[in-house]
Amino acid sequence: MAFVLPEFSPPDFAHPPLRDAPLVTFKEVVQPGVAPENYHATTIFPEYFQIAKGQWRLPLESRMDCVVVLEPDDSLSVKEFRRLRVGELVACGRGENGEDGIFVHTGAFAFPRHVMEKFAFRTHTTRETAFSIDYDELYELLAYERDNGFILWVLGPAVVFDHDARNAFVDIIHEGYVHAILAGNALATHDVEGSLYGTALGQDLYSKQHAKAGHYKHLDALNRIRQVGSMETACRQGLIRDGVMRALIDRQIPCVLAGSIRDDGPMPEVLADVYRAQDDMRSLVRRATTVLALATQLHGIAAGNMTPSYKVAGGGAIRPVYFYSVDMSEFATNKLVNRGSLTARTILTNVQDFVVTLRRGLGG
Repeated sequence: MAFVLPEFSPPDFAHPPLRDAPLVTFKEVVQPGVAPENYHATTIFPEYFQIAKGQWRLPLESRMDCVVVLEPDDSLSVKEFRRLRVGELVACGRGENGEDGIFVHTGAFAFPRHVMEKFAFRTHTTRETAFSIDYDELYELLAYERDNGFILWVLGPAVVFDHDARNAFVDIIHEGYVHAILAGNALATHDVEGSLYGTALGQDLYSKQHAKAGHYKHLDALNRIRQVGSMETACRQGLIRDGVMRALIDRQIPCVLAGSIRDDGPMPEVLADVYRAQDDMRSLVRRATTVLALATQLHGIAAGNMTPSYKVAGGGAIRPVYFYSVDMSEFATNKLVNRGSLTARTILTNVQDFVVTLRRGLGG
């Protein structure tokens, strides 16, 4: 069965209480980076603001835990606190059902609901949950998104710690299912280590045998790339012969590598400025229609906090943004699902098995 996007159900502004709602109040910013009192903080849901009687506006791009600014052309933008400038007008009001001229639309999409008895076993996702249908739905979704959306992957280094998983993900890249990647220094470092030495943290990618002086391997990989200046240069010189980073560079797929305080090296392309990294990550999240976070609690939660539940596509059509979290840890997946997303899905499994299974299911 071909994938079909769920329909968007707009709010009914012609009937109470929205018909009788006041205009939203905007207050000026008087100190850079500081929102006015009673500011409205955004959620992951579509949110409407009545800027004139009967004129409810939806920000085209949103993000949770930000504020809404009325621009000079009467459009609405969603900004982080650190970006607020003196004189900008910020939407104020904590009511979410129209009483402050703001409506948070939690019933935006008509997702099918599963019928459940009042008492039932296995109502929460655990490692014992069956995921066959989740895989089948994901295959259909990615087949649709490859040609009609923007698939953003958030990757932890475990994806490249295994010979088969690393090769499978490279195939997924070459088959067009990867439009951008968010990751950290570790993914790039161990992927390059795999290309140079066939190891990840000194352990053979296939046999799991530990190489002699294996604890040097990732440091040697970092050092060699830093010596030539960049991973892109290393690819041109034939130093990096295979792997995820080689595939991304060859296909010119955007990749943001956000640094952390624990990084070795790091790789030259890693962004050390956390706010620049956040800005670059958000530039890709804005384009995303499906996000898949694989075995990375740090980067997965960061990306999740930037991802709204909806996207305004061409022609003003509003569609959901899907978010998948794949991990062996129930805590890691629940942390993302508890964002309250309309479209969050979890698959509890070894991420290396997931990648290999996904590639097969996509027709590889």
